[in-house]
Amino acid sequence: MVALLEFNCTRRIYMPSVEKWAKENKIQFNETKSKAMLITRKRNIESIKIYINIRRLEMVEEIKYLGISFDNRLTFNKHIKYLAENSTKLIHMLGRSAKLQWGLSNKTLKTIYEGVLIPLLTYGAPVWEEAAAKQKNIRMLQRVQRKINIKIAKAYRTSSFEASCVMA
Repeated sequence: MVALLEFNCTRRIYMPSVEKWAKENKIQFNETKSKAMLITRKRNIESIKIYINIRRLEMVEEIKYLGISFDNRLTFNKHIKYLAENSTKLIHMLGRSAKLQWGLSNKTLKTIYEGVLIPLLTYGAPVWEEAAAKQKNIRMLQRVQRKINIKIAKAYRTSSFEASCVMA
């Protein structure tokens, strides 16, 4: 394996430490599947080219690893949006079988909430906890919780987040 790093398309730097680490850990990189991402908070970044085995790695702005979406600024906004959208879809599917007068009981819905939605929403939370503290992301996650709370309490759709938490 030959690992190179190129700045501004003019200078190539050989990275023997990456090659040594890969050999010690008996790892071979598949350069066709590998991608590179530069993590920085700077807006203007110079072009960097990374080569493995004489093949240039694709530079991306977002990588999904173990189900968590990492972006190049580590904001995790797309990850939280993805969680909220998937959870909302699941809640709507549950809503088809949990009507006001018939269907799943509130105990069953609460069990589904605790067994499915909470693990889905909290997966990898220590990684993106700082992003969850932002007001925009708090509102997104509260919308999801409000929807399932309304289903559990069999309350009106116009109930507020706070009221739905108390009723559920």
